Amino acid sequence: MITFRLADSLPQEVLANWKRQLHGKGATRSADTALRRRIETYLDMGYGYAYLKEHHMASLIQDSLLYLDGERYRLLAWVIMPNHVHSLLTPFSGQPLSSILHSLKSYTAQQANKYLRRRGRFWQEDYFDRFIRNDKHLAKAITYIENNPVKAGLCRDARDWPFGSASFR
Repeated sequence: MITFRLADSLPQEVLANWKRQLHGKGATRSADTALRRRIETYLDMGYGYAYLKEHHMASLIQDSLLYLDGERYRLLAWVIMPNHVHSLLTPFSGQPLSSILHSLKSYTAQQANKYLRRRGRFWQEDYFDRFIRNDKHLAKAITYIENNPVKAGLCRDARDWPFGSASFR
């Protein structure tokens, strides 16, 4: 499961402050979980320019995810939110996740900046990834991803959100 976000979606100083608050003297699993939840909540509020709320921009990202499906990975679920993307995929053999994300983010950033007539960083450099442990975790991850627009108040039913795998099911 991978989450990547727009460059202005979460200021670095906010993230650094949360890390200091939660981790104190050392990293713990509960602090990591709390940090991840804070980030998810913050992202769902749609801070920053939220370029992906525009239909053309969200379509660009979704089309790019789907284009590489079957070529570099198997795409199991995804959602394009106003300022971030969640995806669940299985890379094919010989396709490192870092390479997949570099290609995807590089291409979409170039296209987005051209469309928006802007320059500069489009995506945040980092991304968050989580290994799926078993079938139960897989089901929870799909549910989380597909219901993210509902949780964020963008629609009532996940199938109504046009930029996610729920609308394809």
